[in-house]
Amino acid sequence: MRPAALLTAASAVGVLVLTGCTASADRDGRADAPVSTPVLQSPPLRAPAPDRPGAEGGDGTLLVSDFGSDTVTFVDPAKGATGSVKVGVAPYGLALGGDGRAWVATAEGVAVVDTQRRALLARIPYRTPGLGPVTGGEYRGGGMGIALAPDGRHAYVGVNVPNGKGVLETIDTTTLKVTDAAPVGRRPFDVDVAPDGREVYATGHDSFDVTVVDTHSRRTRRIEVAPYGTEGGLGSWLKPHYTAVRPADGRLLLPFEGERLVVVDPRTGASTIERMTANTHQHGATVTADGTLLVVGTGPIDPSEDDGPSLTVRSPDGRETVIPLPGPHENVTVSPDGRTAYVTGGFTRDGYWNGITLVDLKSRAISQLPVGSRPLGIAVLKAPGDSEP
Repeated sequence: MRPAALLTAASAVGVLVLTGCTASADRDGRADAPVSTPVLQSPPLRAPAPDRPGAEGGDGTLLVSDFGSDTVTFVDPAKGATGSVKVGVAPYGLALGGDGRAWVATAEGVAVVDTQRRALLARIPYRTPGLGPVTGGEYRGGGMGIALAPDGRHAYVGVNVPNGKGVLETIDTTTLKVTDAAPVGRRPFDVDVAPDGREVYATGHDSFDVTVVDTHSRRTRRIEVAPYGTEGGLGSWLKPHYTAVRPADGRLLLPFEGERLVVVDPRTGASTIERMTANTHQHGATVTADGTLLVVGTGPIDPSEDDGPSLTVRSPDGRETVIPLPGPHENVTVSPDGRTAYVTGGFTRDGYWNGITLVDLKSRAISQLPVGSRPLGIAVLKAPGDSEP
């Protein structure tokens, strides 16, 4: 993908349908004015074949957050939705504990769900002021990224403050109370925790950074992550979205535009850039225990130069397989046996659809399920005591 000239107003309408940030911009970060766009039609749904990996139901029930509603939905990969629980308006990220509880960041507070009984246990209000009215949409106030400490004793939620810097709130998972708050970057799309639990990483979408929060001292450090620069400011498309923590060494992996993977050492703040090959705007990312990185491509910034939606599967040695997807998607997780990727169609901007795509990682075959309302966050449920895949 070569550096693009400023997009024309005519092309910007088509661009924004498939892209997931703020106003359009070129690769140097200069922004055009925002453009109103229609919602993309849902792609045709293809049911999972019963003889396909991931379609037998043996990979475990999925849980998705319905960003377009007030629920989380339980999903059998072979059959589709099997039930839902009301959690609060516009649920975004979710995290699962080994005790069977799910922690869901909504506009109203962090919901705690008993996934075995499929019941709401509590909704913990945010301590952060200035969140504005409870509403939906990409820019709403309230929780975005969320993660659990390795020992399960704390949940960490990135709280978006409209028109201001974000806050990382710490929740005691026993008392169900907010015990601490630390300033982080603007619109904390994602929150991750170091393998040893000593640091939390909040990815600030609108501030081009990752904030490192020491879980003991509560001190914070800002690491700028801007491989294209920050010239476009709030109007730039070229910002960080989601971060994956590499199991082997704890480094942070941040994909950009299907072109560049920024690898950050959170201890020193130093970063390197590795080449990527998908040539598309990228959002959701996850990494498996063996170091395989999966990244969701939402579609082109400039359709005349960039490629469409995709799923990148990147091996630890840097080799990539790019699997085309039918329409924008947002987040991804992987089945416990490593055979199937589950990709949500929710998407943070216009262009979302109400379902998930199942990707057979060996054959590259895909199938789709209608699920929930704008499903965004996703995870595979584990029984209490189960180890991580």
